[in-house]
Amino acid sequence: MIGIEDCLSEAMSIPGALGAILVDHTSGMAVAGKGIPDPGRAAAGLSEAYRATLDGIALASQETGFRIEDVIVTTGTAYHLVRPMEMMFDGPLLLCVRLDVERSNLALARRRLRTITDELVAS
Repeated sequence: MIGIEDCLSEAMSIPGALGAILVDHTSGMAVAGKGIPDPGRAAAGLSEAYRATLDGIALASQETGFRIEDVIVTTGTAYHLVRPMEMMFDGPLLLCVRLDVERSNLALARRRLRTITDELVAS
């Protein structure tokens, strides 16, 4: 079982991690962050991007009741992984990690992020 600070530390220990932020999906506010220059603005933008992804998938798919496991955005220099989780008392949260594209392994990072969020949800 891990707490929020341990969760962020674990995320930052992923090879190639440049920053990590935990976002309250409902309010769009940052819960905690490491290596993020402006956590407030980042949280709001990530929350909006996640909502837009949910809406787009719902409109483009005939599948009902789906659950997004993670969202990957690739830029020229970084991977941005967004992993949603449902906390029992805190509501829906997003764990977002920015990874250096040259120094990270996307598959390994996704697996590690899943483990971290599973441990946090179990807490």
